[in-house]
Amino acid sequence: MPTQTQLTAPRAVLFDLDGTLLDTAPDLGAALNTVLQAEQRPLVSAEEYTPLASHGSTGLLKYAFGDDFEHRKNELRQAFLAAYAERIAVHTRLFDGVAGLLEQLLHQHISVAIVTNKPAALTQQLLPYYPQLAEIEVVVSGDTLPVAKPNPEPLLYAAEQLAIAPEYCWYVGDAQRDIEAGIRAQMTTVLATYGYISADDCIAQWGAHAHINHPLELLHLWLPLAR
Repeated sequence: MPTQTQLTAPRAVLFDLDGTLLDTAPDLGAALNTVLQAEQRPLVSAEEYTPLASHGSTGLLKYAFGDDFEHRKNELRQAFLAAYAERIAVHTRLFDGVAGLLEQLLHQHISVAIVTNKPAALTQQLLPYYPQLAEIEVVVSGDTLPVAKPNPEPLLYAAEQLAIAPEYCWYVGDAQRDIEAGIRAQMTTVLATYGYISADDCIAQWGAHAHINHPLELLHLWLPLAR
């Protein structure tokens, strides 16, 4: 993993949403349990669903329904999304330090964007609950383009919207597909280890340029480069 002195100072920082900026796991887990309750199946604990939250409805439903998910994929996903949309921001919160980080980026005139695999309808419904995120003008969702992460195109599209070359962008995310997409886009990748990472994830093999255990640790990476 490169040291701080090997990193290139960013002109823009792009963020994943779930598990990076927002702790959405409680509301995603509640939606999953709503579906399970309707199906008279055992509920899933927070310890079980939290590490899976970055994988969205598909990852959560696969875990809960096993082989049955493939046979009922569309039906279960529609039920999940309906339950989630109904109570999308009940327990969801900004991760501690995110508000201060975004304020510092703005103060340093570093552009910010969101690149998420969350469907646009849900992203647009969720962001207004959090003023710091609602102010971010460039938001690329999972269905903005025909492809989603780990394909690099959503990241490249965000960089294009910001009018900043990819090599001057950092991408911060908590999932392997985030790091893969960032590397393929030729961006500096930062793994948010405070996000939804399971004990089985071999994060050392993902190849991120840097790791942070708290959002504000990003400041320690790029502030020395800005001098």
